[in-house]
Amino acid sequence: MAAAADISAFLPESAPKGPRSGVTVRPLVFDHVYADYAAFVWRVLRGMGVSEPVVEDAVQDVFIVVHRRLVEFDGLGSVKTWLFQIAYRTACAYRRKLRRAGDHEPLDDRVAARTRSPAEEAESRETLTLVAGLLDDLDDDKRVVVVLADIEEMTAPEIAGVIGIPLNTVYTRLRRARRELNNAFRIRRRGR
Repeated sequence: MAAAADISAFLPESAPKGPRSGVTVRPLVFDHVYADYAAFVWRVLRGMGVSEPVVEDAVQDVFIVVHRRLVEFDGLGSVKTWLFQIAYRTACAYRRKLRRAGDHEPLDDRVAARTRSPAEEAESRETLTLVAGLLDDLDDDKRVVVVLADIEEMTAPEIAGVIGIPLNTVYTRLRRARRELNNAFRIRRRGR
């Protein structure tokens, strides 16, 4: 009888693990993920309704989850998609917590020193407050599509992949959300 070692000499070597394209996959390093995507996570959280005073805490919460689960990331999807999903769930949790508390975070009316005039700064802040309020009025399905398309500048196919919906649904939600935002913007501007 041949020994197991002798038989293995006649068997083909096992295929290397990883993609077949010949590209080697490097393991993710938390520090690099944080450095590359912290600003993206911050924008997603703000766009999904996490208020300015608590957005830094929410970013930290996202990256605590990332740190804990980084070894579980399989690399089948993009890191940005994975981070978006974590940030989206975190934003929803923060907004639920705020609704349960029954009050809203106070609006920070301080104006930082910039090159703009005080009047320009006030108008800009007023517009941002108005847009944030309009986004708050959208349901989550439309809001997430608007944030990814208009703030993160993702394409419709990318959005469909990130949130796991059909491409035509992305276009429909985006069209309806923009229509709702435009109508609400006109109504609020007239009501001043």
